Amino acid sequence: MSSRIGSGQPGLGVGYEFDAITAAVIGGASLSAGGIGSIPGTIIGALIIGVLNNILDLTNVSAYFQQIIKGAIIVGAVILDQQKNKGAK
Repeated sequence: MSSRIGSGQPGLGVGYEFDAITAAVIGGASLSAGGIGSIPGTIIGALIIGVLNNILDLTNVSAYFQQIIKGAIIVGAVILDQQKNKGAK
């Protein structure tokens, strides 16, 4: 973000941590197993989140609803991970 605007501001990265967590979870990082995941999976998750953010911005979805949608995606990914881990035990 700093390279885009050409200066460093202390509050520029606020909100991106949620996108980072969402990308890792979508990419297959297991929150129940201590965050174990893979680099390719996280890259794919980041691409999915980037496309999702772009689509939501282009369709003029409110920032509040964007957070709700991303939260629902995390909940869904965690539920799928729990189901996968439950079957592996």
